[in-house]
Amino acid sequence: MIPLSLKEIAEITNGRLEGIDDAAARLLVVDGPVVTDSREAGPGGLYIARIGEQLDGHQFVAGARDQGAIAALTTRPVEELPCVVVEDIQDGLAALARAVVDRHPDLTVIGITGSSGKTSTKDLLGAVLAAHAPTVAPVGSLNSEVGVPLTVFRVTPQTRYLVVEMGARGIGHIAYLTTIAPPRIGIELNVGTAHVGEFGSREAIATAKSELVAALPADGVAVLNADDAAVRAMADVTDARVVLVGTAADAQVRAQDISLDAFGRPSFTLVVTSPGAEPVSRRVTLALHGEHHVGNALAVVAAALESGVDLDLTVRVLSTATPASRWRMEVTERSDGVTVVNDAYNANPDSMRAALKALVAMSRAEDGTPRRTWAVLGSMLELGDDSLTEHDAIGRLAVRLNISRLVVVGETARPMATGAQHEGSWGEEVVWVPDADAAHDLLADKLLPGDVVLLKSSRDAGLRWLGDRVAAESGPTADTGDSTGDKQEDAT
Repeated sequence: MIPLSLKEIAEITNGRLEGIDDAAARLLVVDGPVVTDSREAGPGGLYIARIGEQLDGHQFVAGARDQGAIAALTTRPVEELPCVVVEDIQDGLAALARAVVDRHPDLTVIGITGSSGKTSTKDLLGAVLAAHAPTVAPVGSLNSEVGVPLTVFRVTPQTRYLVVEMGARGIGHIAYLTTIAPPRIGIELNVGTAHVGEFGSREAIATAKSELVAALPADGVAVLNADDAAVRAMADVTDARVVLVGTAADAQVRAQDISLDAFGRPSFTLVVTSPGAEPVSRRVTLALHGEHHVGNALAVVAAALESGVDLDLTVRVLSTATPASRWRMEVTERSDGVTVVNDAYNANPDSMRAALKALVAMSRAEDGTPRRTWAVLGSMLELGDDSLTEHDAIGRLAVRLNISRLVVVGETARPMATGAQHEGSWGEEVVWVPDADAAHDLLADKLLPGDVVLLKSSRDAGLRWLGDRVAAESGPTADTGDSTGDKQEDAT
């Protein structure tokens, strides 16, 4: 946190001081963590007392104090800490975050949005930028009106780069986030059908996503996916300079000769074209699983170059970077030879297709021996009227990709099983089960050494917990500690 006195915080948020006079408030400096979870409070910090659907943050001020917080932002006076009382916590949160950005003139803010891939891309970009200069990037998927300020509050006077993941559940949401952390560089990954039930149409999603590049300044940079027509069209709504990335011939940052190894990890030839210069190429091999990460990596290269990072440093970091956020193509090799791919943090038709293709890429061992593949799929939520059609299509795709076994979990996802059967699956190739426990029992009984099992669903379908359980059945698994509350968000 950039140090601010409690008096300054009151002025920034248009709040009133309670439990402390002006003179003392000028001397009380907040330079520790700014949090909405009292358990994460620390020495010198500020506790934000949000009121949620079930809990009132004012009840936990004492806990924040005990953790070291020295003040609170509230909507009513509290006895446990000196506080700034505001009319609306969200307005105060946003104003305070914007003040932090404005007081750091050397900070480069990079915004990322897209229907899928935001979190993986911000993890990659955060790793690359951090190798060059002090960088702050979101923890988990902090991409909402609460998550963005919480990320901003981690900025210190030494921070050079701020990476901001921006999600939306409606028109105007991203535009609002850009007022909190105005980006100089904006990355548009793709426009899919995630949350189409809330937006109403893919066109509405494109409009919402375009708010990021529309907010860029004239001297800013819009990094656009040249392979997505809806994203490419966003060049018309921004005053910023446009850099195209992708496999298209006119992309300034382009991937050629893409290949996958036996673990589904992509390699490609990176070609960077700059005005007035000869194209520069490098061979890139990613440690991530799935061809869809190639597009994410290209966006990272473009943003890094525009931020002044050396190309060779960028390539070196990309080649070693591993997932920093949980449940995104998280691969565990069990001691019995079963490979578990836990990609169940969220799901939409686009990310589901990408995960299934990655599973197919992992279906051959390094010696060329075929491996049996399992797709354990749960519901894709918030698809509205398209839900049945989209689930049916994923089941059909699993058959066309020749995935060995399809296990469909939950009532909402049942059309996947129906679609697979209509596509020609028969016998035990496709099974529907009512819940994660039933899926676990099936896997525990049927998995064999050498099998590769993918678990994929929307977060609220809960298959990420099943993935942890299956991964732990035999052999070591990754750390399964969950971040709760606002640490995990899922806006498109």
